[in-house]
Amino acid sequence: MSTQAALPALAKRGPSRRIATSCLAVALVICGIALDTKVVAIGSFSDTQEQGFSMEAYGPKVFPSIQKNVESRAVPASELAMRLKEDRQQAIDKYGVGSPLPVFPISFTGTVGSGKKGLYTIMVADVPPSLHLRLQTGPVITGTDLRDATGKIMFGDFTNQIEYQNAGTSINQAMKSIVLAPLDTSLLSGKQVKVVGIFRLLSPDNWLVTPVRIEIQ
Repeated sequence: MSTQAALPALAKRGPSRRIATSCLAVALVICGIALDTKVVAIGSFSDTQEQGFSMEAYGPKVFPSIQKNVESRAVPASELAMRLKEDRQQAIDKYGVGSPLPVFPISFTGTVGSGKKGLYTIMVADVPPSLHLRLQTGPVITGTDLRDATGKIMFGDFTNQIEYQNAGTSINQAMKSIVLAPLDTSLLSGKQVKVVGIFRLLSPDNWLVTPVRIEIQ
């Protein structure tokens, strides 16, 4: 074939080659995007990190799972008191979460005594007379017992100490909204209550319980 005859043939094939090259480039770009794309489940930790920590959203999202976990593991207060007296370390290993100041999930039914600033004494049958059991009902919920209740919320999950502390505050606020807001906590004295909650073992004879569920009998 002469050079003059080949030129029209190449001219005819030129657009097809350009189209094929363009298609190949597009395919490579799509593959690159797919390889660089990470699937993140809505509400997962990665999702929280990518969206940024929000105190308003965090507590309401995680408190229901904490509540469920505590209720499933709760030990009757009378039984836990006995186990701690018999063998403190064994009781900590079996029922507690965290160290050196473990938190315990407990349940009890008792009569609400006097209260001051949302802290009520509770008289519970079958617990040692020396055990001073109190229930906190707000308006201020102190401590990070709820945050630490399951052992699954870790400092490394957050950007810094401030976020970690704010996570505890957010969970406390969610508990107040879900558990305490429906109750008139100013009129609890003299009432019979059934409580499931969590406390940190700061003193063997002084338990300050943060509730995850309260039922007035």
